[in-house]
Amino acid sequence: MAKLHEMRADETDADQLGLRLAIASAPGEDFRYDLSFDEFLKAAFTDEVRTHEGSDGASIRVIIPAENVEMLLDATLDFSESQGLVIRNPNRPEAPTVEGLTVDDALSAEIEALVSSEVNPALAAHGGFVTYVGHDGEGTAYMTMGGGCHGCSMSKMTMLEGVQTMLSEALPAVQRVKDLTDHATGENPYYS
Repeated sequence: MAKLHEMRADETDADQLGLRLAIASAPGEDFRYDLSFDEFLKAAFTDEVRTHEGSDGASIRVIIPAENVEMLLDATLDFSESQGLVIRNPNRPEAPTVEGLTVDDALSAEIEALVSSEVNPALAAHGGFVTYVGHDGEGTAYMTMGGGCHGCSMSKMTMLEGVQTMLSEALPAVQRVKDLTDHATGENPYYS
């Protein structure tokens, strides 16, 4: 809170500014955020404005775009000298929409259940996760990788030997898994 007040003090009309916290990434990508100061009175017409009180009684208003509110539930903002402002968000990015893929049938429900109950808990040990995007009805399920898996040099092996094996053994209708992740945009991207 103290760091935000210090940063805001450098702005013109600081007492009328709130911290705008928006998700800047597209569906299927790891979260990237846009932080800026904005007039909270103007923002209140289209966005959610929340007042956060510090332990010293000082407060700051946080402006969250309406379309980002659900994806920022339970997220926290912290500051450390070594990392600067850090957002810890327990939510997962939305899956991208790919035309032609099926996402709302019984097979999709089975895939999503298996991903959440078995696949992601296994990947969580390495700080990663997969997000189900859809299937083509011809035996291929499409996924994106996030967290520690996004940009990892072992992601292809993880997808083929881990995720694909788990899904194809449990669900005969899934023969292949295809990764739609752009791994060059990860935190530690590799180039193949």
